[in-house]
Amino acid sequence: MKLPRRTFLHLAAAAAVAPAVSRIALAQDYPSRPVRVIVPFAPGGQTDVVARLIAQKLSDRLGKQFYIENAAGAGGNIGMGRAVQAAPDGYTIVFIDAIAFAANPSLYSKVPYDAATDFDAVAIGATTMQVLAVNPSVPAQTVQELVALIKANPGRYNYGSAGVGTGAHLTGELFRTSLKLDLVHVPYGGGGPAIAAAVAGHTPLSFGSAAATIPQHQDGKLRALAVGGKNRLKGLPSIPTFREAGYPEVVCDAVVGVLAPAKTPKEIVTLLNREIAAAVAPPDVQERLVSLGFETATATPQELAAFLKAEIPKWAEVIRTAGIKAQ
Repeated sequence: MKLPRRTFLHLAAAAAVAPAVSRIALAQDYPSRPVRVIVPFAPGGQTDVVARLIAQKLSDRLGKQFYIENAAGAGGNIGMGRAVQAAPDGYTIVFIDAIAFAANPSLYSKVPYDAATDFDAVAIGATTMQVLAVNPSVPAQTVQELVALIKANPGRYNYGSAGVGTGAHLTGELFRTSLKLDLVHVPYGGGGPAIAAAVAGHTPLSFGSAAATIPQHQDGKLRALAVGGKNRLKGLPSIPTFREAGYPEVVCDAVVGVLAPAKTPKEIVTLLNREIAAAVAPPDVQERLVSLGFETATATPQELAAFLKAEIPKWAEVIRTAGIKAQ
């Protein structure tokens, strides 16, 4: 039976509108059940701490539980493998260490996700940065003096990090390779042991997290010389960025990002972006994050996606130049 043209056009228009209406209705009802929050790292780590703080606030704000599921291992790849298999319906989100997310495809021979296509960017949960610090016995008060000291004594100095392929290691290698320094990397099994080694003088230089480095700097056990972000760190307001110190190529903003499986409804992504920004806005939350070595930052999904897109080739080049391989 051939339908009249007007009837056909009405039906076609209704069919086109229906998916949009259903997506809007889905977003309006979201969340109607608990939301799984995957953290691809162990409990108590930096990403986990931020995820738990925000998940609790989201639970309070949206009236449904946002529950944490830790899936640690392989530098975050195990958890990312779980996340990529989830339905794109907004009921699974994943908190990432943006450096690991961007670097792992180059660091490992095989990863369970495509960093460019398998996820939709949602929001930034918090930011931090790596800090270059030295043992007080090192006769350098500035980064310029440290670089001159290393160049005058090739092979004499080394630096510690939280382990191969970590943000601390990659930042250290960005520093070493971009300035062509003869500097040896000493990996440790975590940020705590790496900082302890620097305090003890076993490794005179340290690239470490803000949370681990700031107390040691304040106690005079380490001397912070520069921070890796584009802007100064609130917890170390007198310490310059590498750019301010004259080394603009050494930039490493450590972002805790939130992603969802690709093709998650845009209305839900928009809602989550708005709610995460609201969750970290209260002064008490910001103070808590600062005490943990983090700062709040807001970004649209598009801005986070653009940031991650730029990070992938950046860390691929560092890994290639430094010859880093996952252990």
